[in-house]
Amino acid sequence: MPTTSTVSSCVWTEEHCHEPLDCIDADCSSDAEVPLTAQSEVSFQVTPQLRLVGEAWGEPGSQPVLFLHGGGQTRYSWKGTAQTLAAQGWYAVAIDHRGHGESDWAPDADYSLDAFVRDLQFITSSFHTPPVVVGASLGGLTALLASGESGLELPGLVLVDIAPRIEKEGAHRIASFMNSRPDGFESLEEAAEVIASFTPERKRKSDHTTLAKNLRQGEDGRFRWHWDPRFLSATGPVQLRDRERLFAAARNLEMPTLLVRGRQSDIVSEEGAAEFLKLLPRGEFVDVSDAGHMVAGDRNDIFTNAVATFLTDKLSLV
Repeated sequence: MPTTSTVSSCVWTEEHCHEPLDCIDADCSSDAEVPLTAQSEVSFQVTPQLRLVGEAWGEPGSQPVLFLHGGGQTRYSWKGTAQTLAAQGWYAVAIDHRGHGESDWAPDADYSLDAFVRDLQFITSSFHTPPVVVGASLGGLTALLASGESGLELPGLVLVDIAPRIEKEGAHRIASFMNSRPDGFESLEEAAEVIASFTPERKRKSDHTTLAKNLRQGEDGRFRWHWDPRFLSATGPVQLRDRERLFAAARNLEMPTLLVRGRQSDIVSEEGAAEFLKLLPRGEFVDVSDAGHMVAGDRNDIFTNAVATFLTDKLSLV
């Protein structure tokens, strides 16, 4: 493995990229017009008892790009980006992780990182050619371990506001929010109020259509998050605290790798990003202005442009 790293760094703003300069879902669709592309539901029977559900845009014969959302989110986090990439000629597929969205809950409550890695290995084996993986938070760590530890070969990797060094304060803030409403919400409006208080930097939308997709309504009429509460139990992805293991996996990443950080992130610090990038022989870095941990939701157009540029520069369309 090469001992030196070549890292491109840039900071994205609404206008352009200046180079070099040193668990909640949003409606991540772009306001820009995107040409219509074929859309279909896909599913993966990863075990006899567990089926994962996803959405696909574009032609299945094109180079696939697989999107893995963060913990507590769903595949709808990627809708705008996936549609844009499909219009550019990529085959974009976004899945709901086990225990999330419309995918099955794990019968044995296994939400360890190793379980997510096994799911990813199964999914990638079903494509005609290995996909580029775009992973946020939990999804990014899954891809990091699958490739850097288990040897999953990928042509490219995009990690969205996640790195081996996770800031404890930010992780605690998110976990506290996810654990804060076990009894759910009386209405979509109440849920929207709670989300708005957690993400005050975002412009609040009056249309709750997308929010409804990310909540499930129980027999008692109350709305709860669209994920298995056991995800945050002792059988959850506690390995994300194993910094040594994550750094060991990172040292084995040889494919083109893009780290996209929200400049206001309290999960990945500037120091944490720099520490990670030093390990990458083919690493690139984008710092998105006016974005926090949920970069794709905070600044979707800028995020999408960064990913599309990386894909175009590093891979040839099939």
